[in-house]
Amino acid sequence: MRNGSIPGTRGRVRPLTLFGDPVLHAPCAEVTDFGDELAALVEDLFATMYAARGVGLAANQVGEPVRVFVYDCPDDEDVRHLGHVVNPRLVEADGVVVRGPEGCLSLPGLEAGTPRYDHAVVEGFTMTGEPVTVHGTGFFARCLQHECDHLRGRVYADHLTGWRGRRLRRQVAKASWSRGGAASDGE
Repeated sequence: MRNGSIPGTRGRVRPLTLFGDPVLHAPCAEVTDFGDELAALVEDLFATMYAARGVGLAANQVGEPVRVFVYDCPDDEDVRHLGHVVNPRLVEADGVVVRGPEGCLSLPGLEAGTPRYDHAVVEGFTMTGEPVTVHGTGFFARCLQHECDHLRGRVYADHLTGWRGRRLRRQVAKASWSRGGAASDGE
């Protein structure tokens, strides 16, 4: 990232915003200032993502309702993809739809089979304002779609219907971190 440093080493780990918080369910604002505050946010996103052992993290997942996400994610061939996108636009999502396990740092400990395209292209900018295009296949395409959804005020649970959706809603209601969740009294 900056001066060849490892992403996140200058950042601070922030608390994660959990499912049910209004910031996760509203579209995020475009970034207009590509200065030091944005660079610090990107570093914080990397530090938080690594601390939580995630592969992607959107700004609203740390309570910042702006259009930025970071990623450090392998594709299905185990090729590592590392970077960030400011003001991303999902310009292509096509190919085969694959229902695969998907989780989210804002729904800790839960996952569900979620349909996603196996190819995605995202266009946007770097934190310094340079244009960037990111191509993803397989698991990395899933990650790109997932993070773009966050910035539109959606979570993977919004893609679930039928028994998968009902099961996830029950799991959320029982989760200790959920606003409606059980206390840690053995429930």
